[in-house]
Amino acid sequence: MPATAIALTVILVLLAVFQLALVLGAPIGRFAWGGQHLVLPTRLRIGSLVSIVIYALIAVLALDKVGLIDVVPDVVSDVGMWVVFAYFVLGIPLNAISRSRAERYTMTPVVTVLAVLSLLVALS
Repeated sequence: MPATAIALTVILVLLAVFQLALVLGAPIGRFAWGGQHLVLPTRLRIGSLVSIVIYALIAVLALDKVGLIDVVPDVVSDVGMWVVFAYFVLGIPLNAISRSRAERYTMTPVVTVLAVLSLLVALS
């Protein structure tokens, strides 16, 4: 399902842009990391940088799994996509219980969509 992997990648790119904005000091912290800071402190900015790297790795796994690229062994993309699915499934309740209303109502649906897309890629 190349279209599913592409959709997953597009959402991850958008999230990476969002995380980069947080790293650069954009006052949108209410949507991330518990929503307690409008502008993220340094430690959370580092977390946002790590998130960007994780999103890139997930995109590589997804695109590799469906055969659009070939950069990792099949077993890595096969197992990796199940790990990614579990990661996103875990993110659903974590976002749903956020103290930040903005994060709950924005990120919970986003991570739910990512979980469904990653499941579809894992099953392909």
